[in-house]
Amino acid sequence: MTTPPPEVTTSPVAPRSSAVSAGQRTYCTTVDSPVGPLLLTADASGVLTSLSVPEQKGGRVPLADWRHDPAPFRQAAEQLAAYFAGELKEFRLESRGEGTEFRQRVWAALDDIPYGATTTYGAIASRIGAPRAAVRAVGGAIGANPLLILRPCHRVIGADGSLTGYAGGLDRKRLLLGLEGVLGADGRDGGVTPNAGDQDACAQVRPMV
Repeated sequence: MTTPPPEVTTSPVAPRSSAVSAGQRTYCTTVDSPVGPLLLTADASGVLTSLSVPEQKGGRVPLADWRHDPAPFRQAAEQLAAYFAGELKEFRLESRGEGTEFRQRVWAALDDIPYGATTTYGAIASRIGAPRAAVRAVGGAIGANPLLILRPCHRVIGADGSLTGYAGGLDRKRLLLGLEGVLGADGRDGGVTPNAGDQDACAQVRPMV
């Protein structure tokens, strides 16, 4: 009598999925503002990861796998509305920006610029302990700021008081500084004076913010 071979059982293999897991999903929404519709993104835990304006240099654009959901952004929307109404001077929102260690240091220095104040590229370099030759690198890091308005790179101006560049456009920079009382009611940049202690030797450098 021949003994039949033992039955071979196999565990089912879960099909591969290209879908983004809930823990990796990017949430997004748009918020109306005087500088145009703001595109906000957040991770699955609700931490803000970017704020972009239309036609921003290096700004983000919605991707197909992002989930549009205004729920994670209620506090951000409320605080932004209060800021543009002149009722809020300091944002209290949890945020995170991806960047090199150098960029993180520059961005942290931006966070320290108070409402209604300005500083210069050279002063930022000095604050983070970077050499004068690093002013251009500082300008590049400021230009890569993923959280416009929330992280106030619009408060960085040239050593000679000129507004220089801004990733969101100079018109928006004028509006933001005018809102904060740095510029006159007409929003012209012709007499912005860096705050005390912010003079530097980078007047000939014109990095884009």
